[in-house]
Amino acid sequence: MMVNVTARNVKCVSSCESACDGASGKTELDLDNLFNSEDSDDVLNPLDIITALFLCSDGFVQQEMALKMSMCQFSVPLLLPDCDTKQCTLMLWAMRDIVKKYRPQSLSESKSFIEERIVVSELPVISFVRLGECSLSKSEILNKLLSNSQQYHDTFVHSNMECGDSPRRISNGLAEISWYLPCGNKNMDVFSEPVAVANLRGDIASFETQFSFLCQTSAAVFVFFDNLESGCELLTQHKAEIFLVGNHQSNHSSMAALKKVATELGLTNNNILLKAKHMNDADFVKKLRITVRDVLKSSKRKMGIEQMAEIAHELGIWVDEDCQECQTARRNADAITAEIQDILKYKDAQLPLQGQIWKELSRLEKEEFRLRGVGSENIEKYKSDLQIEKEKLRKEQNSHDMSNAMTCFIQAISNPGTERSYFLKWLRMNLDNLSREKLSDLREQYKKKNQHSENKEEIKEIDRQLSNSSLGTEHFFREMGQIYEASLSLPEDNPSRQQLQHLPKLCAGLLLDGFPLELVDGDASNIPLRWVSDVLSQLNDLMSPKNKILVVTVLGVQSTGKSTLLNTMFGVQFAVSSGRCTRGAFMLLIRVNDDVKNILKCDYMMIIDTEGLKSPELAQLDNSYEHDNELATLVVGLSDITIINIAMENSTEMKDILQIVVHAFLRMKEVGKKPKCQFVHQNVSDVSAHEKNLRDRKLLLQQLNEMTQAAAKMEKREENKSFTDVMEYSPDTGNWYVPGLWNGNPPMAPVNAGYSEAVYELKKNIIQMLGSCESSANNILEFTEWTESLWNAVKHENFIFSFRNSLVADAYMRLCTEFNKWEWEFKKEMYTWVTEADTKISNFGTVAGKSETSDMSDFLTHLKSEACVVLSKWETKILENLAEYFKQTDGHVCLVEGYKEDFANSARSLRREMENSVINQLTATADIRQGMTEIDRIKDNHKKQLEGRVYALIEECRQKKVKMTDKELDENFNKMWKKTLSELSFPKPKDIDVIARVTSDLRTNLSHRGGGACQLFSQKRLQDCGQGPFKCTVEGWYKQFKHQFSKLFNVEDHVMALQEIADSIITDCTEFVADKVKRKNNYHDTYIQEILHKIDEKLQNNQNEKIEIKFEVPLKQHICGFAARQFQKMHEDFLRENDPYRCLNQNKKNFCDDFKDVFHKRDQCQKKAKEFTERCLWPAVEDFVKCSLGPDIIGEMKTKFEFSTRMFFQYSILLDLLSKPDFGKYQSYICSYEQYAKKWVVDCILKHFSQGSTMFEFEDQHLQSRISSINIAINKAKTEKSGNLRTFVQNVCQELGDKLVISQDALGAFMILNNADQEQFAHWLTESVKDMAQDLREKFKETSIQMKLKSLHVNPQRELLSQMIGCGKQCPFCKAPCEAGGREHKEHQTSIHRPKGLGRSTWYGTEKLVIDICSSSVISDTRFRCAATNGEWHPYKRYTEIYPDWRIPPDASLEATDYWKYVLAKFNDKFAEAYNAKPADIPITWKNITYEQAEESLKKTFTIK
Repeated sequence: MMVNVTARNVKCVSSCESACDGASGKTELDLDNLFNSEDSDDVLNPLDIITALFLCSDGFVQQEMALKMSMCQFSVPLLLPDCDTKQCTLMLWAMRDIVKKYRPQSLSESKSFIEERIVVSELPVISFVRLGECSLSKSEILNKLLSNSQQYHDTFVHSNMECGDSPRRISNGLAEISWYLPCGNKNMDVFSEPVAVANLRGDIASFETQFSFLCQTSAAVFVFFDNLESGCELLTQHKAEIFLVGNHQSNHSSMAALKKVATELGLTNNNILLKAKHMNDADFVKKLRITVRDVLKSSKRKMGIEQMAEIAHELGIWVDEDCQECQTARRNADAITAEIQDILKYKDAQLPLQGQIWKELSRLEKEEFRLRGVGSENIEKYKSDLQIEKEKLRKEQNSHDMSNAMTCFIQAISNPGTERSYFLKWLRMNLDNLSREKLSDLREQYKKKNQHSENKEEIKEIDRQLSNSSLGTEHFFREMGQIYEASLSLPEDNPSRQQLQHLPKLCAGLLLDGFPLELVDGDASNIPLRWVSDVLSQLNDLMSPKNKILVVTVLGVQSTGKSTLLNTMFGVQFAVSSGRCTRGAFMLLIRVNDDVKNILKCDYMMIIDTEGLKSPELAQLDNSYEHDNELATLVVGLSDITIINIAMENSTEMKDILQIVVHAFLRMKEVGKKPKCQFVHQNVSDVSAHEKNLRDRKLLLQQLNEMTQAAAKMEKREENKSFTDVMEYSPDTGNWYVPGLWNGNPPMAPVNAGYSEAVYELKKNIIQMLGSCESSANNILEFTEWTESLWNAVKHENFIFSFRNSLVADAYMRLCTEFNKWEWEFKKEMYTWVTEADTKISNFGTVAGKSETSDMSDFLTHLKSEACVVLSKWETKILENLAEYFKQTDGHVCLVEGYKEDFANSARSLRREMENSVINQLTATADIRQGMTEIDRIKDNHKKQLEGRVYALIEECRQKKVKMTDKELDENFNKMWKKTLSELSFPKPKDIDVIARVTSDLRTNLSHRGGGACQLFSQKRLQDCGQGPFKCTVEGWYKQFKHQFSKLFNVEDHVMALQEIADSIITDCTEFVADKVKRKNNYHDTYIQEILHKIDEKLQNNQNEKIEIKFEVPLKQHICGFAARQFQKMHEDFLRENDPYRCLNQNKKNFCDDFKDVFHKRDQCQKKAKEFTERCLWPAVEDFVKCSLGPDIIGEMKTKFEFSTRMFFQYSILLDLLSKPDFGKYQSYICSYEQYAKKWVVDCILKHFSQGSTMFEFEDQHLQSRISSINIAINKAKTEKSGNLRTFVQNVCQELGDKLVISQDALGAFMILNNADQEQFAHWLTESVKDMAQDLREKFKETSIQMKLKSLHVNPQRELLSQMIGCGKQCPFCKAPCEAGGREHKEHQTSIHRPKGLGRSTWYGTEKLVIDICSSSVISDTRFRCAATNGEWHPYKRYTEIYPDWRIPPDASLEATDYWKYVLAKFNDKFAEAYNAKPADIPITWKNITYEQAEESLKKTFTIK
């Protein structure tokens, strides 16, 4: 409910009036219409509306309306009539929440003031009533009576107000009350003492009960009349002091009747006020005011509204507090507050858990994150000790029995809804009364002591009491939270814990009902995270599925009206009573109406009110700036819009506030959150404020820019030069000017209408901004996650480097998953395209070739051009997908926008990598094919000559006309064969000196590394390299001693690190060589170039270690020497395999069989069809399946959770290790990560494809596609009716030219001596293809998965491993692998770091394994040294100076590294034995970690739901 002083000026417009308004544009004269103006009967009187609203509202809405009306200085209902029951009600409850501050003349000297609830204030009541008709407007006279000369205010509705003259239908009998409260200034005060003024609507003759009530409660009753003839008896029935107020100007006034009544009542002239004919209103009001002052001086009768309830009961008037729920709630609240004598002692006795224990717990929590007191102590031991201290404090909390007050409190809030609401209201009011009383006394003491400067200690003690004497409902909820959090440290089956499990749901219900919940404990400067998160979790359950929220927060200096601003804007009820400045932060939930829901796309709004920045209470503390920064960072991070409240009178502190606020916004920008802000300048009332303050707005922007630069320097984010670099901000639209809240001087000043209007406009603007937010609203669980992650990061000294958030991690994971899908689609498409291109090149220049050009270089150029087009298309597609992905409004995409460029660069890098790979492969295939051209020509020529000799032999044998046996035919064929071979020429193929070529390529590669590299290279022949295992050597006796020492104590030194790098590179290159050799192709220079590129890339990725020429050259020589020998053998095998002489002899038996078939004129159709199928088609189809199966396996595995992202891959490996507690596997994983991961990937593939028939389905799918292509080719060749079998086969092969690579040797052998009938051959070929398909299926089923994996062209395990290992970087301290997505990420990161002892680190002097974890070290004052620091000690906190591309955030919680703590604790002795070290000193808390806790920490770290 908003507060607006114009709210009472409401008018119900009838259709008749609307019609009149429409006709108001007529200009002609119509006197009849002017005289016969409409009656006001159909317009509602404001009093009727007020009465109706109060009658239709429950007690809480009535109370809120009464409070807001009182703020506007409107009269509020005292006695509310009900026209249906003819009964009236004393509105005691409705006025309970009205608190007034005033200063009577008696306190003007001391400048003290009185502040109390108006219902308990004992004040003289002056009542004003009417008898019969009265020509004087009683209410208007009253308004003038209460208004001073400077400002008139309509406290009571009167007939001269808009709609005030409309007939009253239901409000007659309404008694209203208002108060005049002095400010202590004689010149301004109308009355020097406070007074209550009651006003009865209607004729007292009709409302005797109300009149009787007013007579018994009032110090004086002023009766307005025109004619007293009928009211004498009514007036004489009551003993109250009566004053008659008449209008002598009225025609109905009767002096006789007046004398009669005055005589009967015993009135003097002082009791009669007549407005004489010569008297105007001002004079009359002056006279009335003097009379009232006299009454106030003389009368001793004072009464509070609370005391009036007894009189109401006697008269049969209902009291609104009499309902059972209200009375029960009051008794429950009184039972709690009745015990309070001394607030400080009461808090210690009844609310013990939130006192010093909770503050100490908060201190320990922050120390866990900041480690300021660690000194030279072991970090993990120190953290473990802190944990034990926390457990002790929790035990101490649990040792307290629940106090009587808390038992009553929890029971009371467990009651049904209405009673619970009454209870909380009663309790709040009771506590406010007590705090107000205590604070008032303390302020007086402070004032007295402050006059004597020597009382510094006493003043300090009073100051402390002032800070701690506040007691509100939040303290009871805070205690409830601590009771709950303490219970969580008990075993799950403990009855005490189980009895308290309902508390979060209880509190969630209150939050849903609109009660504020303390988010940040202002006294301990901490969030009870578990309590808050469990309450919010329960809230989510209550709200689901309508659980989307948007968050609005206010920040600003203390006592600048932040709470009032929120209350006015959103109609909420944050505490604003005097002396009760907000401490910490409170959140409150508002349900969003359906019409606004369509704009905001959310179900609720969360409003967060915060304590003032730069508060005097905290200003004396050393960490006050830190505290303000923490609070600002938290609430800005939680907000969708932050209102920065700037009061002009506090402009001197503006710079400090701006720095805190800008710091918070900068931090949010860096972690991916983009809140909006609005600057609200309060107490600026000039209509031209916006224009006049143009210069001020520019100055503000200038200050914001200065603050941005200062904050950026502190956070080491100096690329942010101006505030607009941090967030969208325009000085013209980002600033709002709000006039002061009060229109005049309190306490009689009403709320400023301009304030309400300005706040309303601000609210509209905020709703509009929220509606136009790019990102979607968070749900409650996401809000909870933000709260936890922001607060955990805030506890660290370096927020940006410490920030971890599962929503960000989740958004990053989704982005990685999507990008991996696009990347795989790209790669799969290129694998398919390259397979087809390879097929075309392999068939180039053969009968199967389809190329329009006969020049291989032209054909290759065309293919390269086509490849670039396809690559560009896919690169563009990925970049477009990326752009579209970031246009989403859901999925928290905005949180990972900082990674957008990294992934775009990764797409470009992928394209470059694919382009190099494709071009190299095409070039190699084309060159090898080109090299085969001459060999193929020789083979063809030999086959043609043999065919001619065979036909000549057939003719010769047939001419003998003798039946020849097969033996005789064989003898003749052998003679002919021998003779022909002796006559054919077999030129020796050109042999390649692979070693020479590799040497040349290596020399070129090293030439870029300087003269030293070339000199080293020339010292050893390549033939002599790579013969044995590669070993890093150490030169110099000192280095050798140091290295031996390191080996002895297993401290990983530079040489050992280089050995690991070398072993990894050698393994990779060995696999690459084996893969090429397996293909049985000829050698090509691109092979060694790819190897050298791999080596360079790996060395570049290991720049953490100093890679020297003395290491690089021998390593390359070793690898290239080994590779050259393998490639030389591969080349020789290739030449041997394709030797024309050997090929001819290989086909001798086929030639002989065909010779005999032709000689005997046998039908060759079936035999030749089978031969063509088995020798030409079968190998081609099988090879195609092998080409295609690799990408299928990769695609299938990538659908599995463990291969979707690098983080899930890591999680799956670690979980698998945990489920099989095998020390050997852990050692292998830690010491040989890549080898272990490779084996793990292979095992996953074998396990997955061993179950079910997925692999066979893939094989059968490709088989069917090629069988279909073959059948189509056969049918197409049949339609061409060539009649020539050779042409028929050529047509079939040509049709399959871009689908299958058909062996030219086999095809050439098949074509010779072939006299089969085309039609019959086509028939039998179709049948043979069917049989082949069936036989291949059987073969696929029988072949083991291991054998299939070895024969694949695309190695799935290597491709999967390459994608999952990514950049291959490892944490420079603990060797945990990098999990960052994309290829071109700027920062390396890993989800979980581990104790350094697992990576062989031991303590110097003790040889014990190190238990420190680098994610703890980076926030400590400890130091490290390594090769990268040249052996010099360097602070861990500044590790980025040495490793700028690594991001090692501190652990989000102590439990984050429970996994590795559990592993080291379990296998401590075994690791020590394996590393030749002594077991680590394991902290007690590590030994208590269970398997379940280790698994849970793993899930939480990797955000696995």
